[in-house]
Amino acid sequence: MSAPRLLVVMGSGETAPTMVTPHREIVARFGGRPPKAVLLDTPYGFQENAGEISERAVEYFAQRVQLAIEVAGFPGPLAADPRARSGEPTPAALARLRAADFVFAGPGSPTYALSTWRGSSVPEALADKLAHGGAAVFASAAAVTIGRFGLPVYEIYKVGQPIHWLDGLDLLSPLGLGPNCVVVPHFDNSEGGTHDTRFCYMGERRLSALEAMLPDDAWVLGVDEHTALVLDLDAREATVTGRGVVTVRRRQGAETFPAGTRIPVKDLAEAARGATRVAPGVPAPESATHPPETGDAAPARSPLLSEAARLEQAFAAAVAARRAAEAAEAILALDRTILDWSGDTLQTDAPDRARAVLHSLVHRLGEAASAGLRDPREPLAPLVERLLALRAELRSEKAWQLADRLRDRLIAAGIEIHDTPEGSTWTLRGT
Repeated sequence: MSAPRLLVVMGSGETAPTMVTPHREIVARFGGRPPKAVLLDTPYGFQENAGEISERAVEYFAQRVQLAIEVAGFPGPLAADPRARSGEPTPAALARLRAADFVFAGPGSPTYALSTWRGSSVPEALADKLAHGGAAVFASAAAVTIGRFGLPVYEIYKVGQPIHWLDGLDLLSPLGLGPNCVVVPHFDNSEGGTHDTRFCYMGERRLSALEAMLPDDAWVLGVDEHTALVLDLDAREATVTGRGVVTVRRRQGAETFPAGTRIPVKDLAEAARGATRVAPGVPAPESATHPPETGDAAPARSPLLSEAARLEQAFAAAVAARRAAEAAEAILALDRTILDWSGDTLQTDAPDRARAVLHSLVHRLGEAASAGLRDPREPLAPLVERLLALRAELRSEKAWQLADRLRDRLIAAGIEIHDTPEGSTWTLRGT
């Protein structure tokens, strides 16, 4: 059976727990035959820890996706290892790329990836795979490279260079999606907190200015974080999976396709041309055409930090209810969650912030243990219940003076007595 022709665009989280299911669904399209997979390591090849990033990605696919993936070995001219430096893939690297059924490229620098791939045999190999069989999965930085124009994210956001576009690989135009596409991952990013970092850290102001520099028929394919757009080129069908939405944005407006959407590729192409229509029998997108957003970014957290916040609340509730075992389990669950995310190759401060929460919970548990988490009524209950039974006997024998003295001694010890027609109850003062 020939390999399916798939182009997959992921907004982020490509090696995070949130994207395990999308990866497995892609692999499942090979019909039970595990694809020959290769990791295209160019986007991060210039980093000193490039080898570590590759190892983490290989481990993620092996353990979470049950897919053996081989590193292509084309880190580019700025590789830390001088033996790996080349402006053109070695014969071995090119052979791995051409023989693979499944090609994955993810985090790093779009600018570096484009400068390395452009003029090499990589774009031709990728286009050939999409034309004749294979899955090409581009995520985060690598996703930026596949449009007609590419966004120099860090040069603008971090370095402060004037806004400009790069020439992309333009893998989408031959697929019938129209010319002049720009792929923008991290479309719903909110890391800025007090400033707008949507649209891959550009924000509305910069993205609008960048759009004005594009040809009139240009359009933006925006993919939210922890979200994937799967283009089945054989079935001519587009599927959105993951946690967010895919946005087709033009200057005149935008159309969004939430997770779970399945539409013909031609409908996506029509949305790119600005035509809002839905084919018969196909569910309408969640939101119709509307002007591009200009307001502040909605507050959001990464999935890791959201889970850390949830477990912190569970810990606080357990401590308040004096349930020590549940408080400890919340800490252990957070530790397991951080470990699950340790394979994510996207370099953010989210793991450090989650670990800070973990450390604070351990400290809070220590403080709670010093004060005592056990209900103070529990060890006193057997003694107090027997004394109340004795008081009830004294009252039944009309030994009022002795019964009152016993009550007064209990009150002096901080035990409040409440006499009711059904009998006497007690509470511990201050609890």
